[in-house]
Amino acid sequence: MNLRNRRHKPTAEVHTAALNDIMFFLMLFFLLASAVANPQVVKLLLPKSSAGEQSVAKKTMTVSITADLNYHVDKQTVNLEQLEPLIQSQIVNGDELTIMLYADSSVPIQHVISVMDVANRNRVKLVLATEPKKD
Repeated sequence: MNLRNRRHKPTAEVHTAALNDIMFFLMLFFLLASAVANPQVVKLLLPKSSAGEQSVAKKTMTVSITADLNYHVDKQTVNLEQLEPLIQSQIVNGDELTIMLYADSSVPIQHVISVMDVANRNRVKLVLATEPKKD
């Protein structure tokens, strides 16, 4: 009888050290691939500055559309026809302009699209301001 072999049965072991590295590289690959597939998901515009110089902030213009369909540019009442010349006067220097559009929730979408069209014609970025949803 061979009692010695029964006591030392072979055990199955799985070494997972290499699997950890592979999982890390797969996770990194998929994170990078998802950012490249849709670059608008996370877009950060970080300020650049060197020692002794101030960073130049982008110009912003606030356009508001009230419930009674009045247009306001930086608290100045204008009509839709005056909006495009005002935008063009702000981008004369070649500075990058961003329009913050505040529209009342009761405003028909066509009025919002009209302001977006003016911004697109002048190649200006437009951001539609919203309010956080309350639960």
